[in-house]
Amino acid sequence: MPRIELRGLVKRFGRTVAIDHLSATIGDREFFVVVGPTACGKTTLLRLIAGLIRPDRGEILFDGVVVNDLPPPARRVRMVFQGQDYALFPHLVVCDERRWSNLTFPLRLRARALGEVSERVRQVARRLRIGRELFPRRPGELSEGQKQRVAVGKAIVLPPRILLLDEPLSHLDPHARAEAREELRGLHAELGATTVYVTHDLAEAFLLADRVAVMRAGRFEQVGTPREVRDRPTNAFVADFVRSYRETVRRAFP
Repeated sequence: MPRIELRGLVKRFGRTVAIDHLSATIGDREFFVVVGPTACGKTTLLRLIAGLIRPDRGEILFDGVVVNDLPPPARRVRMVFQGQDYALFPHLVVCDERRWSNLTFPLRLRARALGEVSERVRQVARRLRIGRELFPRRPGELSEGQKQRVAVGKAIVLPPRILLLDEPLSHLDPHARAEAREELRGLHAELGATTVYVTHDLAEAFLLADRVAVMRAGRFEQVGTPREVRDRPTNAFVADFVRSYRETVRRAFP
């Protein structure tokens, strides 16, 4: 799975600088979590890696190869979007092996054989505990937790090299969120995909991450292991950010 290098990335929207000369390296198969306040550039960064938007300056490299001009399908990147609909197709059922559906869509788009479609969706449904009783339902008939599982399933039914997750648990209740965190960590270990996960919740970041990047105003203020960020913040912003989560961080990461 690829190592991701970000070199001097800049992205502007009009006069707003969303990503400001950002550089970092994300390791092969790493679970890398970006955490920071609202509107600091987290989602923009994911969209740049996915190829949904292009940087105004700088380079994105996968295993040393510049991918700035590579379209999203060629990058083998899958993204689970933020939001209550999780970018599921509202008019399609969860799964129909012989027709277009949310889980079969990526496979049918690439004209995969029916046997492969059936095998892949069964594997993914079993892995994510998507029961067959959910197959004929549309997204509007699913709970938040069920929608989240289907969205992740849609993202991994074609095994990705890179998996991008944009606050996928934000609409779950605390119990479901705790369960989903464990499932995502196990899924990462099983898939081996380089994973970039965005959240505003520092405790969640510490529970999931191999390394954490604390982001502010389009830049990384600190990148390190959860323990390094907690115990050795590099500046006042990171120290204040950690302090604001002191109790939940202490319980989640003793």
